[in-house]
Amino acid sequence: MANITLGGNPAATLGELPKVGSTAPQFTLTATDMSSKKLSDYSGTRKILNVFPSVDTGVCAASARKFNEEASNLDNTVVLCISRDLPFAQTRFCAAEGIENVEMLSDFKTGDFGREYELEVTESAFQGLHSRAVIVLDENNTVLYTEQVPEIGQEPNYEAALNALN
Repeated sequence: MANITLGGNPAATLGELPKVGSTAPQFTLTATDMSSKKLSDYSGTRKILNVFPSVDTGVCAASARKFNEEASNLDNTVVLCISRDLPFAQTRFCAAEGIENVEMLSDFKTGDFGREYELEVTESAFQGLHSRAVIVLDENNTVLYTEQVPEIGQEPNYEAALNALN
């Protein structure tokens, strides 16, 4: 269990993020067009998994905007923004913010991604949502970097995540 905070108050997740050097667990998530997307759909491409509770919070929106800005400069890399938001909310957010360089994926149907990656929040007002985390994978889905952001209201360390690709 990762001990994190939400607004300075104790919170927790199911466990720990995948270890650096391990193979990332497979997943199936829902794209904004309601199609299913699997980790295997991105084979041969480096991936930044930008995971957060909801696009309808300021810090989550800021992280999507920052990675959207950075994604256009990355070779052979896709940024996947993952939350439990409905795909309709993700589409609305991207349209309003001009987000077009990242892919929004939703774990709304089953929550399996949050459980498999052990980042589902188990204690706090955000129980059942995903904690804020960044996971960087290489072309073969080997974990290069992870960050479990200790305070849900803080932005991730963008520089460290991007440097993991070098």
